[in-house]
Amino acid sequence: MNQEIADVVRGSLRGAVDVRESDSGLTPLRLPARALGQADSDWMRIAAEQASGVRCEFETAATWIELTVETTGLYLPWLPDDVRWAVFSATIDGEAVGDARVTGGAELHLGEPGGTRFVAGEPAVVRFELGGTGEKERRVGVWLPQTEIVEIRDVRADSPLRPAAPSGQLRWWHHGSSISHCIEAETPLGVWPVAAAERLGIEVTNLGFAANAHLDQFTARAMRDSGADLFSLKAGINIVGADTMKRRTFVPAVHGFLDTIRDGAPTAPILVISPIICPMHEDTPGPTVTDPVTGERRGTPIETPDVFDAPLTLRSVREILRDIVQTRSAEDPALFYLDGLELFGEADLGELPDGLHPSPAGYLLMADRFAGSSVVSDWIAAAGKHAGPAVEAGQPTVTA
Repeated sequence: MNQEIADVVRGSLRGAVDVRESDSGLTPLRLPARALGQADSDWMRIAAEQASGVRCEFETAATWIELTVETTGLYLPWLPDDVRWAVFSATIDGEAVGDARVTGGAELHLGEPGGTRFVAGEPAVVRFELGGTGEKERRVGVWLPQTEIVEIRDVRADSPLRPAAPSGQLRWWHHGSSISHCIEAETPLGVWPVAAAERLGIEVTNLGFAANAHLDQFTARAMRDSGADLFSLKAGINIVGADTMKRRTFVPAVHGFLDTIRDGAPTAPILVISPIICPMHEDTPGPTVTDPVTGERRGTPIETPDVFDAPLTLRSVREILRDIVQTRSAEDPALFYLDGLELFGEADLGELPDGLHPSPAGYLLMADRFAGSSVVSDWIAAAGKHAGPAVEAGQPTVTA
């Protein structure tokens, strides 16, 4: 990738926190590279490299645009051994105009008896026909697949491309689990924080990491340093599912995460969201046991729990998070609580096919409910007087 194109791509990226640059191209990251070096988990590093909510936004009069990319998909033993497509989406002035599907990328296989296995792939060309006359500039977004690690190797169009100017919208940084990463969504625009942001007219950076919402301080520091106008934290399911904390460690970890954000954003509204429904862990603690062949999951019942340090369940996590927000909000009026069951509850179990993750329709239901929540309305309204200046993007241009 030549430097001119690299500068335009880097300047166009939204929803990325950092970028890894190589001789062949640019890979957007959803955490700082330094943070990835602190993550003692291959799964964490992969999740942060998968491009959920990441997009390139250009100002251009182009009638078509092409990206050359190399994708790397995650493969697990219990998933169907079918052709796996990487799905890209395009928008013009915020309106969806179509999807593009490519295959043949690299494969990263986890959970096999021999350990991690990498299968090399080939670059692919992603092309969108944008229509128009070629005379009027528009804001063109190319959304990267939430299922893939994506290296962008080239970009071409039939008119010059410039990184889009700041949108002027409130900037929302959201952290959550796989239920915010939304690998199961059909397109990048079906990721529920992305869909909710579109409905609310705000700009999202999605720090939803499959299996990796563990209140890590490197994630809190990334949020602290973001300059965002709005923050949200959806916590609990990974901590219960992996049995990584008991109440004794969970309570101060939540406080610590919030304190870290407050170090850099003392008055910005923060929304704490408790877990959506998950029958296997409502009253049964983790760890979640996953059948290596079928992928079927279940909790781990404990016959005689420690009366002094009972294991966490989703029901107890909701109570703890509600109490933390209630206690802190006496001195922090910009702190809000949203019960996850209001986004996805018992009546929605028909859209919970694996007992843990909503279906594509379920994610869109979450987006609709989030956008329509009175708590969310209050959270956004509280940002009005706290919104900081938009981060200016550079304005290099690549000529067709």
